[in-house]
Amino acid sequence: MYDIQLNESGTRHLQVDEQVFQTIEKYQLFQQLVNSTGYVTEHDLDRLKLTVRSLIANSAENTKELLDLCIDVIYHEKMKAYGLHNLIEAFKTWQANQPSDIQE
Repeated sequence: MYDIQLNESGTRHLQVDEQVFQTIEKYQLFQQLVNSTGYVTEHDLDRLKLTVRSLIANSAENTKELLDLCIDVIYHEKMKAYGLHNLIEAFKTWQANQPSDIQE
């Protein structure tokens, strides 16, 4: 379980599990989401919401994992740009700790 701080004062937190990161990785949701400055804005959060909504609407396969991601994380009532930035950082940390699939 990962604890994501949603605001600067530290009064809002969100608990996410590994399934959230696996879904983000599967659909490459953070790829090219943030501009080159690395600064996350509310516009980036809105773009992510629209991307996920489009994936759900246009998918012929089961989208339960995307729906869960929307309900639990992306459309969380307290999720703002600050929280998205922390989610992206936690995702990078999680991704760096995953075993490599490359066989030598």
